[in-house]
Amino acid sequence: MLERYLSKRLPQGPPPRRIVVVTGARQVGKTTLARRLYENAFRYLNLDSPGERARLALAPAEGWHQAVGPAILDEVQKAPMLLDKLKWAYDEGKLDFSVLLGSSRITLLEQVRESLAGRVFLYELWPLTVGELAPHFGGRKPDNPFIARLLNGLESPAALLAPLTRGVVGQEAGAAQSALVHLLQWGGLPSLLQYRDEEKLAWLDAYQTTYLERDLADLARLRDLEPFSTCHRLASLRTGRILSYSEIARDAGLPVTTVRRYLGYLELSYQTFRLNPWAKNPSVRFIKSPKLIWCDLGVQRVLSGQTGVLTGEQYESAIISQLMIHLWTLGIRVTPSFLRTSGGSEVDLLLEGEHGILAVEIKNRPKVTAKDAASIERSRKLIGDAYQGGLVVYRGNEIGQITRSVYAIPDWVLLGT
Repeated sequence: MLERYLSKRLPQGPPPRRIVVVTGARQVGKTTLARRLYENAFRYLNLDSPGERARLALAPAEGWHQAVGPAILDEVQKAPMLLDKLKWAYDEGKLDFSVLLGSSRITLLEQVRESLAGRVFLYELWPLTVGELAPHFGGRKPDNPFIARLLNGLESPAALLAPLTRGVVGQEAGAAQSALVHLLQWGGLPSLLQYRDEEKLAWLDAYQTTYLERDLADLARLRDLEPFSTCHRLASLRTGRILSYSEIARDAGLPVTTVRRYLGYLELSYQTFRLNPWAKNPSVRFIKSPKLIWCDLGVQRVLSGQTGVLTGEQYESAIISQLMIHLWTLGIRVTPSFLRTSGGSEVDLLLEGEHGILAVEIKNRPKVTAKDAASIERSRKLIGDAYQGGLVVYRGNEIGQITRSVYAIPDWVLLGT
């Protein structure tokens, strides 16, 4: 069983008193993680079962602590009426701890806000990271991933990267490379690891059907899924690109307002997120539309039909997603964005933390040159004193200094060591 980074942040139980909420897309491993951490101490109740929901509906609020007590309540968005009973038991001091799991950000969190506001600790579980997957290929999970060290402000990027220019070798390096190859081909849903390669596409196809029939039903209760499915696929073809709602609306034959709503459902169900443009100086004309990033490349590849050689947009989306999943999971607060101006300045990703901004260019090729650092160097005047350094992430094996402040770094080193 693969260890997840989130397990270190999740409370192991009282004290202090708390209600823990874990959300994330279907099949990212919420149930596995919760049962591993808590099942020895607390009972597990799956509210996806109509019978379980019916039995719990009979339990009175006043007797909840006796009938149910501390428990793992899975798919809790299926039974929102139970949250009021949980609230009553908690507020009366008769319940110290419970764990709530759910696959829908908006449905679950709206119910939590209505019934349990101020009582919960919220955590999100994402698809597997390179570091979490490395043990599957004979390596180990890095306790302090390199990307986290780059952003903690204790050392400059140059100080951290310079020693690595001598190379990274050994079993750990091979495992990190293998893990990244898997994520770029199949994505990071843990269940895929038990299937042969020839079965993985079929599993991902079935995942899409499950998403439409269950998660989307929880979110929207659409009577006709065909327009959403069309929008879903069109969105998958635009990963890593500037998002144009009107373009998708035209291709789908739908109103722009409907497309906005449908793409909102994708974000709320952990399928995608928007990477917003960066802006500092109002006198500079920046691109204002966001980029669309898919959280899991395997899902995007199967949905779009782009299952061959990775496009530049797919690779960029995958690296941005992996970087952000690492940082979100580790609880590192950064504001991600991209920079693009009408004058031609462009940087794929800016990571803005309390210690400054790290600029990242992403190249889908095994070699890089000095030209690949040009966009980061041009952006330094726009970013100003907040600029901490730059990285050119690429699909090679060598770490090297391109300019005084920009280093080339292999994708697997950044994400898996």
